Amino acid sequence: MDQFDGLKLENQLCFPLYAAAREVIKQYHPFLESVNLTYTQYIVMMVLWSESKISVRDLCKKLYLDSGTLTPVLKSMEAKGLLSRSRSKEDERVLIVEITPEGYALREKVVDIPLQVGACIRLEPQEAVQLYQLLYKVLDGMENK
Repeated sequence: MDQFDGLKLENQLCFPLYAAAREVIKQYHPFLESVNLTYTQYIVMMVLWSESKISVRDLCKKLYLDSGTLTPVLKSMEAKGLLSRSRSKEDERVLIVEITPEGYALREKVVDIPLQVGACIRLEPQEAVQLYQLLYKVLDGMENK
């Protein structure tokens, strides 16, 4: 073992995480393209389908994105009629995102996407659960860094 072993690609945890994430997201592309969504727009919609209304700050936290990344995505989605953005009546500094009826209707068109993409990932159900738990352990460990 030499001082440069840490620089070898095969010794990096970050590389298979990065490559796997890119490949999985690539699997979503044809399904999302058919409903005119990007992957980032899709994950925003997943939050809105379960929460209906959320502050941009809380949405950023849930998606591990910063507001600079999310703001243009939300503007584009608002232009498509999927959501609306407005200032909180309680605190004008807070921007609220709310799903529209068109946004709710989109859920029917994409309901099968998780199963279709899941079929491309060759993991046993138990392995998928373990991977999910480990990935969130990694993410949770990064939050305070």
